[in-house]
Amino acid sequence: MVQPLPETFRETPSQTAGPYVHIGLIPQQAGFDIFETNFSNVVAGPDATGEPIRVEGRVFDGAGEPVRDVLIEVWQANAAGRYAHPADRQPGKEADPHFRGWGRTGSDFETGLWFFDTVKPGIVSGRHGRPMAPHLNLWIVARGINTGLQTRLYFSDEEAANAADPVLNLIEQKSRRQTLIARRETRDGRGVYVLDIHLQGEAETVFFDV
Repeated sequence: MVQPLPETFRETPSQTAGPYVHIGLIPQQAGFDIFETNFSNVVAGPDATGEPIRVEGRVFDGAGEPVRDVLIEVWQANAAGRYAHPADRQPGKEADPHFRGWGRTGSDFETGLWFFDTVKPGIVSGRHGRPMAPHLNLWIVARGINTGLQTRLYFSDEEAANAADPVLNLIEQKSRRQTLIARRETRDGRGVYVLDIHLQGEAETVFFDV
């Protein structure tokens, strides 16, 4: 005899990335040499076209403490504004064989600092052909986060492009848009863009529901 289904179901226990996210996704950083090819935070090779830059920052929890075991992935266009993916068919924008376009890293276990070495991306043609300001797409996971967080990093020296960006303009509070804009510094002749990510609190970073 088939038993009737109960009218209500209890919620399935949620899971976070867990304390072993580094072992599974970036084991080399955790001291385990188990992958033949390790993912890295080098998004563009030395021969890639464009301005070599570093992007860096820290992730802070709601108490203002740095999260020292967070994992971050980046996905970006090249200097011409083209993604390293066959589905990107933007006319007049060439792929770069020295540009991978994707990277993965973890924050430093002591300082909480994360960084990527890459090239500054170009303007991308978005939906309906609307230009999007140069940006990086970031995905963040860590203990205590049930679902990976999606956000973007924009560049402080792209004011005109940022003002016209369709995604930034979806954020109604202009002051909140600043949580996505990395400030530019110069170190040893190279541009460094710094963006701290806040998971909670007054300075909470804007995250996207995608």
